[in-house]
This record gives sequence, structure tokens and C-alpha cells, in this order.
Amino acid sequence: MTIEPSNWSKLHGAATHFPIALMLVSAFCDAAVFAVRNMEWRRGLRFTASVTIILGALGSYAAVLSGLVLARWHAWGHATLLWHHLFVWPAFALMTGLATWRIASRGRAPTAVYLVLMLLSAVLISGAGYWGGELLNRG
Repeated sequence: MTIEPSNWSKLHGAATHFPIALMLVSAFCDAAVFAVRNMEWRRGLRFTASVTIILGALGSYAAVLSGLVLARWHAWGHATLLWHHLFVWPAFALMTGLATWRIASRGRAPTAVYLVLMLLSAVLISGAGYWGGELLNRG
């Protein structure tokens, strides 16, 4: 069974929103910990940040696979596709690494380095989403 190119595009579009949203929610929860004094709320925010980055990282594999199929397995491309990939590959790597750290840390509070990398990941995933949208608008 083969999937038509337009269906791959729809699959990619559907698969990308999941990890983008979860990455941004995770970053927001990690940042919100600094504004909240209640320890129970802080634990809840950290737990939510952990779950959302892990689920987002897992979901990003479907987005990457469907995107590679659409790009005919070219990892970089040119023009707008190149810009999309310049943002998406580092975001994908960081998201996977951050999720792995969250699993390995077993509930410990994130370090300053983790938080900086999370912020960078949120910026990169947003840029990847922007350039992905530009691909649709120009295509």
C-alpha cells in the first residue's frame, strides 16, 4: 500500500503540531516554576513539563519521518525547505536530548543549562513551524 503525496503532506501537517505544542507547553511550565511559590504547584508544573517534553519528543519521530518522505529523503533541501531544516534538525536533536534528560533525572529539578537549552529548543521549533508554514504558502 502506498500513500499519495497529498496524504503524506496531511500526515506531516498533523504530526508536526503535536510536538510543537508539547515543546512549547513544556517550556512554559518550566518557566512558570520560577513564578510560583507553592511547592505542590511547582511539582505539578515540573511533572507536566516532563510529560509534555517526553510525549513531544516521541511524537516528533512521526513528524520527522513523514517530512523526510515528503522531502524525498533529502535532509537539507534548498530555499525555504533549507530554512525549515536549519531550524528543525537542531530542534529535533535538542527535544530528544531534553526528553532523555528528563527520563534520566527521575524527577530532579532542571538545571540552568537544561532551561537554557529548553528555551533554545522552543525558539528553534517555532522557527521550524514558521518555515514549514512558508513551504505551504509558497507551494
